[in-house]
Amino acid sequence: MDINKQTLTVVKELIEIANLKKGDVLAVGCSSSEVIGEKIGTSSSVDTANEIFSAIYEILQEKDIYLAAQCCEHLNRAVIIEKELCEKLGLEEVNVVPQPKAGGSFATAAYKNFKNPVAVEEIKADAGIDIGGTLIGMHLKRVAVPVRLSVKKIGEANIICARTRPKFIGGERAVYDKNKM
Repeated sequence: MDINKQTLTVVKELIEIANLKKGDVLAVGCSSSEVIGEKIGTSSSVDTANEIFSAIYEILQEKDIYLAAQCCEHLNRAVIIEKELCEKLGLEEVNVVPQPKAGGSFATAAYKNFKNPVAVEEIKADAGIDIGGTLIGMHLKRVAVPVRLSVKKIGEANIICARTRPKFIGGERAVYDKNKM
């Protein structure tokens, strides 16, 4: 299976399992180095990142789901999003433009392809895809729940996916909505 097909399968399965809807946010961190079989942060591949970005973005656009593209550690894992989402969520924009070696190739692809890209320091997404050990957990709503998919890797990079659910509150007499678990 090629990178494009792997990515499409991952995104489609996660959207279904996480029950993502119009207006939801999907956080994605992607090490293009890991995808091509190298150590994270060592061999950034613009072509690989563009291929993965295009596959993800096309599906999300069709479903009206927002993409939050996580930058690498050199930009403190800031997130690239559309200005529309920034304003909708009342987030504070920060001034940085990701580059392949300072922000990462995936975040760079997002910045170049979004209609009106902005960077923010954090977001609380409804679901996430971590491609290659990029540590996206800080950008997920509480409570994150691991999601197992049919695809375990994109290229050579391990993937970890998560959805989120509301916190359980109450005690032994509390009753929970099964649809939100």
